[in-house]
Amino acid sequence: MDSFERQQRVAELIGQHYELLYRVSFRLSGSVADAEDLTQQTFLTAQQKLEQLRQTESAKSWLLAILRHHFFRNRSRAAKHSVRLDSLPEPSCSTHKLDPFDSEELQAALDDLPDEFRFPLVLFYFHELSYQDIAAELSIPLGTVMSRLSRGKEHLRRRLCRDAETKQPTKPLAHQLP
Repeated sequence: MDSFERQQRVAELIGQHYELLYRVSFRLSGSVADAEDLTQQTFLTAQQKLEQLRQTESAKSWLLAILRHHFFRNRSRAAKHSVRLDSLPEPSCSTHKLDPFDSEELQAALDDLPDEFRFPLVLFYFHELSYQDIAAELSIPLGTVMSRLSRGKEHLRRRLCRDAETKQPTKPLAHQLP
């Protein structure tokens, strides 16, 4: 494949998959700058290893695998140790009903999750992949996907509920007058 053909294929991949990869990157990193860097790293690696892409139908999976690799590599460089979900402080929640929350609250709750729980949640809820597709993307058993989704959802539910409980409701001024 000559340089022009390579550039054309990469441009096609970017056109078809940039938005998806950026959204996944943003939900994983929680930062616009980090999401841009991660997306750029993914396409740079894709350009360098374009010969590995045998079937264009599998481009999305291939690119997500590259993105996941870069995300985990960048995280391991920064953290140098893994955090277990059960080692996070347990948020308490006395109610099962959540008030609406904004995307910043959701992102903060996602940021608190260890990577092995965050990635399946992002793929399932934000990109609507099936359990089977997530298992294939992450190269883990279906039962592990189900377990990680369940534990991650429970932690998010408790975290968002706790955040909702700690917010002070604002009373109208008329109720504050004697």
